[in-house]
Amino acid sequence: MNQLLKASVLLLLTGAAHAGVSAAEADRLGKDLTPVGAEMGASADGLIPAWKGKSFYSQAQLDINRPALVAMGRNNPPAAYALLAGKLADDKPRLTITRANMAQYATQLTEGHKAMFRLYPSYKMNVYPTERTGFFPEQIYAATKKNATSATLQGTDDLKGAAIGFPFPIPKTGAEVIWNHRLKYRGNAVRLVNNSAIVSQDGGIQQSRFIADVKFVYANYKTPAPADNKLALYFMAKNLAPARVAGQTTLVHEPIMGSRSAWLFDPGLGRVRRAPDVGFDNPTLGADGEQFNDQVDTFNGSLERYDWKLIGKKPMLIAYNSLRMSSPALKVKDVLTKGHANQDHARYELHRVWVVEATLKSGQRHQFKKRRFYVDEDSWAIAAVDCYDNRDQLWKFQEAHLATLPFLPTVSPSPEFIYDLLSGRYYATGLLNESDISDWTIDFKDSHFLPQSMSK
Repeated sequence: MNQLLKASVLLLLTGAAHAGVSAAEADRLGKDLTPVGAEMGASADGLIPAWKGKSFYSQAQLDINRPALVAMGRNNPPAAYALLAGKLADDKPRLTITRANMAQYATQLTEGHKAMFRLYPSYKMNVYPTERTGFFPEQIYAATKKNATSATLQGTDDLKGAAIGFPFPIPKTGAEVIWNHRLKYRGNAVRLVNNSAIVSQDGGIQQSRFIADVKFVYANYKTPAPADNKLALYFMAKNLAPARVAGQTTLVHEPIMGSRSAWLFDPGLGRVRRAPDVGFDNPTLGADGEQFNDQVDTFNGSLERYDWKLIGKKPMLIAYNSLRMSSPALKVKDVLTKGHANQDHARYELHRVWVVEATLKSGQRHQFKKRRFYVDEDSWAIAAVDCYDNRDQLWKFQEAHLATLPFLPTVSPSPEFIYDLLSGRYYATGLLNESDISDWTIDFKDSHFLPQSMSK
């Protein structure tokens, strides 16, 4: 068998390998494309402006000092919000979408948004002028340009030739878009206190709270991973409330490829045990069944159970620059209302998004038969997901309220909502209103994420 035939047979057996783009195509980055692959220019109608990134922010916002911001958030919450929001704080909506006029904007709405309008007469979307604020460190830009020509993807999960930056700034497949989300830059490490809540059909709130330590191994330019690195990140979460789960701790070693390693610590038993089921559609601890493990950060983990189709890119209304939702001037109860989040605090903008459809493979199992992802072109962050059950009925709608953090810099989803369109309940996570701002200045040794460290 000649080499060409051998290669063809191998591709048939294992799935096509998607290679990096040409040097000429990669050279578009930083020219007609932003350094991470978005269209640099404005839309023809002017509703989506040219990319601004770092230039949008004041020097005071770029230089935000965490201790000072924490003190401000405790002593003068409105001032803390004003600093974080900057020019955005005084913006006024250019239009409001309600059930009465939603048909006019149908092409710009996710199926999840349409369902929310149909279910809740009080649901609305305040649409503001679009500001393309997302940007990243120069080190991420340089690594992304290298990845553009070197990164390859065999099937859905065999990634090679990428380091630190976004692997596929000029994607050709749906799986490549999702990989950009999986490996996006989110700082080098972070400690955060996360308020989460289940909101029942009658508006009752069951709140929980945990502290999470994360060290990003792949997208870490301060301490770059070795060339043979196989880890995306370390994650450890310790439950603080309610009392019945306090002290329970989850540890995850998230690989770039292959199965993750996970452990659970139960203070009642006083021991650490392996947790083989922290993934896919197994329920997240504390979410009362309203969030699956692979819905954390809108999507995480292996792509292996789905076929991924790239639908294309189109202008869509997504929650963006939505800083008021996390304002220290608000309480959690101000954000969570019956049926849906308090939409008075939400900010929607028109952005170009990549649309990717994931369909469950034959022979694979997941409670979602199909998912449609809407991915922001400027940050590669997933902004929304339509989730369908095995009867092809729209079951859940995920929405991430994206906001640029110029002092890192990155684009972060906070908070996130998962609406159960059948039960009328919803789950909220990443509620930072009654917590100090997360600590991105922290540094963790790898030993902090060993199983034996969980009980400390």
